Amino acid sequence: MKRFMMFLLIVVALAGAGYGAYAMGYLPAEITQVIAAPAEQGAQSDVQSAPQDVEAQSAQPRVLADAKVVPLLRSDLSMAASGIAMEVNIKEGDRVEEGDLLIKLDDAQQRVAVVQAQANLARAQANLDKTLAGARTEDIAVAEAALEAAQANYDKLVNAAAPGNIATAEAALAKAQAEYTRTTQGATEEMLIGARANLASTEAQLDQARSAYNRIKDMADAGMRQESLAMQQATIAYEAAQAQLNDMLNGPTAAEIASAAASVRQAQVALDTAKNAMPSDVAVVAAQVTQAQAQLDEVKTGARREDIAAAEAEVAAATAAVQQALVGLRNTELRAPFTGVIATLNVTEGEQVSPSAPVIQLADDTAWEIETSDLTELDIVGITQGKKVSLTFDALPELELSGTVNRIRPIGQDNRGDTVYTVVVSPDKQDNRLLWNMTAVVDFGVK
Repeated sequence: MKRFMMFLLIVVALAGAGYGAYAMGYLPAEITQVIAAPAEQGAQSDVQSAPQDVEAQSAQPRVLADAKVVPLLRSDLSMAASGIAMEVNIKEGDRVEEGDLLIKLDDAQQRVAVVQAQANLARAQANLDKTLAGARTEDIAVAEAALEAAQANYDKLVNAAAPGNIATAEAALAKAQAEYTRTTQGATEEMLIGARANLASTEAQLDQARSAYNRIKDMADAGMRQESLAMQQATIAYEAAQAQLNDMLNGPTAAEIASAAASVRQAQVALDTAKNAMPSDVAVVAAQVTQAQAQLDEVKTGARREDIAAAEAEVAAATAAVQQALVGLRNTELRAPFTGVIATLNVTEGEQVSPSAPVIQLADDTAWEIETSDLTELDIVGITQGKKVSLTFDALPELELSGTVNRIRPIGQDNRGDTVYTVVVSPDKQDNRLLWNMTAVVDFGVK
């Protein structure tokens, strides 16, 4: 509406100026008539017929709109994670290719998380493989030994009333306790002295044998001579003495102590069984035999379906954790989503970066589109998608391009009291002289 009123004022002013110029003799009558024609037509509009209405329609203003040149493809890029920018590989104005690394954050924590997740996956996979493989030979042997022990216990209980069993059990317990004491106390000082003396003696014998061997080692039959055999025997004796001394110095292992303790407990149980054997206990021990047999059968049968399913679920969860850790690692990188030019850069190396805060504005400067900024609600009515328009540019007055309305944003925005709509126009051809935010005028033709 504002443009229409301004257009009428301009026409009236031109008509008045033309008439004054004609009256003063500066313009020919033909030119003055052309300039004054729109004003006269407006003054006589109430009395003209249908042909005059057509002429009034042709005098309606053309719809013009201010616009700006914008990239067809543009994006504000932000990091998906927070952190310190360790690498900033670009600067404003640089052209980048799709997939280029633009910014890299400190990723020490993320790399550790990936390694840990991969280790958990390896452990879960090993557990699944073990479950699928079934029982090992060692597991079967353990189960068989348990069954044999239960059977032996049953046999002892059945025969506990036999004369002499209690005395035998007491002797076995005493022997086991003495062995446990010897094992836990380790070597005495006298034993160490004897072991060191034995080591020194074997070392002297080894030196003597080595000296004798050195005298004949260059002979052709050295390997067949008595000196060679004596050398080997002396070496073996010395290594055995050294191993014996080391064992005494190192003391008993946890396995040796546990074995001695187990022997004591076993002997004590045998003695108690011999002393307290009753017919009712036979049924209990028989049940233990049955249980040991069942455990052996289960070991030989292999894993149940439920155990396999649980192991597979652990592998799936560990796999998902690895993928999540890899995503976290990738989030420390910002790569170009398309080929374009770095328009703005809002981060420097060593700076803390917050997630979702734009750090780069990337644009493809090979293809442009035109966006209007002041098309009012009165002008938008006659504009439709696909309409042909004319484009001119303030910075390039000699350039005029044709274009097509690509889309119309359906929501208007307030602009100083006017409701304006954005129309996006696609030029029919591109011009490499165009730059981002250059001002343009879109001519939509007669309203």
